[in-house]
Amino acid sequence: MLDEILYASILFAWVLTVVLLISRKSYEIAKKKAELKLGVGEKAHYVGVYFARKIIHILAGGLVALLIPMFNIFKTPIIPSTLGLILALLCYIPHKTGKLMYWFQDPNNIYEVNFSLIWASMISIGWVLASGSFWLPAIPLIFMSWGDGVTGIVRNLMFKKRTKHWIGNLAMFLICAPIGYLLSSNISSPVSGLVAASIASLVEHFEKIGNYIIDDNITVPLSSFTILFIAKLLS
Repeated sequence: MLDEILYASILFAWVLTVVLLISRKSYEIAKKKAELKLGVGEKAHYVGVYFARKIIHILAGGLVALLIPMFNIFKTPIIPSTLGLILALLCYIPHKTGKLMYWFQDPNNIYEVNFSLIWASMISIGWVLASGSFWLPAIPLIFMSWGDGVTGIVRNLMFKKRTKHWIGNLAMFLICAPIGYLLSSNISSPVSGLVAASIASLVEHFEKIGNYIIDDNITVPLSSFTILFIAKLLS
């Protein structure tokens, strides 16, 4: 338990460093570059915000999700799930108080809160359904973090705004496909990882069902998790 607390402290410190320092610097760099084409204003600001969010996806959510099963850091999901919930709370409080961390938080949505909640929930539920393995929840979380993260960066560089252009989904598939193929052998077969990567890359494109707005931070991991879990049951 002491070892787990130590590892958790290191990982939590890294996540805070990414959120409070690295993503903030990324925001400043992206915003300045955007201002050269868009001018000073809200549009350039949101380019920076969107870029910073994706940096958090990649360096915090995705990296930690990979390290947990790769190095067998935790024996149970209690500690990582708890830290994920703490992060969700830390992200929600600024929305509630109106004191946003401007470099990555958008007053129009709380998607970063959803990101932390689904991360914490999937780590626990996946571990239980996989009978003590973190690989089942980790792969969908990596799809969400790295795949969706690269998607956003590619679109941002090309269009200088938030968009759901298909070029981003292609970039996501190119990232998720090899990850799914290589890592899903820890669950069932490499083919299941390719299928899950394909579904995740497709689902990310859609943000509305009728008049209802949906968050890809939820749909991407849930859809790919379902595929991988079914494959595990059939293997």
